[in-house]
Amino acid sequence: MTHMTSRPRTPLTVGFDLDMTLIDSRPGIHACFQELSERTGTYIDCDLVVTRLGPPLEEELVNWFPAEEVAAVADVYREMYPTYAITATPAMPGAREAVTAVQAAGGRAIVVTAKWEPNAKLHLKHLRIDADAVIGNLWAEQKAQALREYGASVYVGDHTGDVRGARTADAYSVAVPTGPCDAAELRAAGADVVLADLTEFPAWLTGYCEARPQV
Repeated sequence: MTHMTSRPRTPLTVGFDLDMTLIDSRPGIHACFQELSERTGTYIDCDLVVTRLGPPLEEELVNWFPAEEVAAVADVYREMYPTYAITATPAMPGAREAVTAVQAAGGRAIVVTAKWEPNAKLHLKHLRIDADAVIGNLWAEQKAQALREYGASVYVGDHTGDVRGARTADAYSVAVPTGPCDAAELRAAGADVVLADLTEFPAWLTGYCEARPQV
């Protein structure tokens, strides 16, 4: 008598955005921009800055500094960032549990973010969020580079740029309206599913894993 064995599935890899997905970076970034304003003598509306987090730092700085100064100012910002932003930044509700859920399912949880990679790693270390890999300096469609390299089948983010990154990588786009984009914007951008926040992710992941095709 012979018996059939099911073919193994491809390893599960889920990517997560960082700012406003895994971490509430508003207080830390607000503090950092406030200090940047004081150091440079340049007015910056820090309350406005934290309403549009997601894109690379340089895209925000160009609103406040001449284009030819942006690169140098960005270096100053990133250098002082650990002092002003890390301890001020909490995890988003459900962030640790979302990452743990992926790993408990036998998968890898990676972080793909536009943030400068060393500072992204400092956030995760401080908050004890144990991602399997952290890839920084990638925004929107560029995120597909890392998602493809790591074989991610799901990407979780809060911005329409994250949705575009997932779709470019042919990954399933899971969106949370915890950042600057509301649920309607995320759906319009092409998100496959919109959760209220990451506290809903583990239950969603259970259903996703059960439905994953054998390969």
